[in-house]
Amino acid sequence: MGLSRYIFVGCLSLVSLASHAETLNGLYQVLEPVSSQAPQEREQATQRALQTLVMRLTGDAKAAQGPGLAAIRKDPQQIISQYGYDAGPPESLQVDFDPVSTDRALRDAGLALWGNNRPSILGWWLNDSTEGSSLVGDGQSAAEPLRRAAQHRGLPLRLPLGDLDEQIVATAPNLESADPAPLRSASERYGADALLAVHAREEAGQWQAKWRLWLGDKAENGTVQGADTAALADAVLLAVSERLAPRFAVKAGVSSEQLLQVQGMTLERYAALGHLLEPFGAQLQRVDGDRIVYRVNGSSEQLRSQLSLANLQEVPAGEALAPPPVQQPVAEGAQPAPVPQAEPEPQLRFRW
Repeated sequence: MGLSRYIFVGCLSLVSLASHAETLNGLYQVLEPVSSQAPQEREQATQRALQTLVMRLTGDAKAAQGPGLAAIRKDPQQIISQYGYDAGPPESLQVDFDPVSTDRALRDAGLALWGNNRPSILGWWLNDSTEGSSLVGDGQSAAEPLRRAAQHRGLPLRLPLGDLDEQIVATAPNLESADPAPLRSASERYGADALLAVHAREEAGQWQAKWRLWLGDKAENGTVQGADTAALADAVLLAVSERLAPRFAVKAGVSSEQLLQVQGMTLERYAALGHLLEPFGAQLQRVDGDRIVYRVNGSSEQLRSQLSLANLQEVPAGEALAPPPVQQPVAEGAQPAPVPQAEPEPQLRFRW
């Protein structure tokens, strides 16, 4: 049975293809620390939760204060489904935002949105303090502030086990180096999309960190400060979110429409590809053997970033061109067969 037959009989909702990218649950639920459950404290925490959510979904630190969201800032209840309190620690106000009304409000404000399918990040985090130097491993108590910060900033963060071999690799020089080769080798078994290296130091009661991020062939880096390890972790992951979001966020009605062709399709891959292309309003155009063509709305760079999460490879333009059809000779007096109308050529071509 061909791929096109599978598509139209509707079997695809039952199948998914494992890829490194993760679908974040709880993206629209925000926890903000509070000192009490007083009404004024709740109102202030609700405003902070709105700021956090908008930052998660757009990667733009200024977006929540824009004129397009003035009505939402005045009455956040328009997009909130429920409140609650989380005992923590720390004790926090839990605000559950409604995904549909939230996305509509942000798009009406002209903002680009980053969906819940996001690159998984493996974090190599080295803490240098007065007590010594230590790599934060997955099972350590020191990992909890990093996990809370990742959830707060809407990023799927993984941590290494922190065994002896990894401690030997995760040295300060390697974490601060622009060459990720030593860390990449140690990271292979975790199968993450992105690599984050952080060297954090405590000096005079304050924390500061140098961080580097690699995703595909692109690298980012920066420095941040924080009053403690929790504040530092939040600052690092906020900076990472700000750098990643522009690669994936899609602005409704502004991105260019184009055709995307993917080769090497199977039933499982069709399901995974459809999920990846959800933010781009993908519309199936045609299926030809193991090739599929979608009409999508998005910039070429955004599509390349999104498809890299499933390890798709872009096909060079010259290689992608199919050979012209062979013209059969026409017998004398016979009418030539009508020439089929040429299908529009896809602007982007990828393969598994």
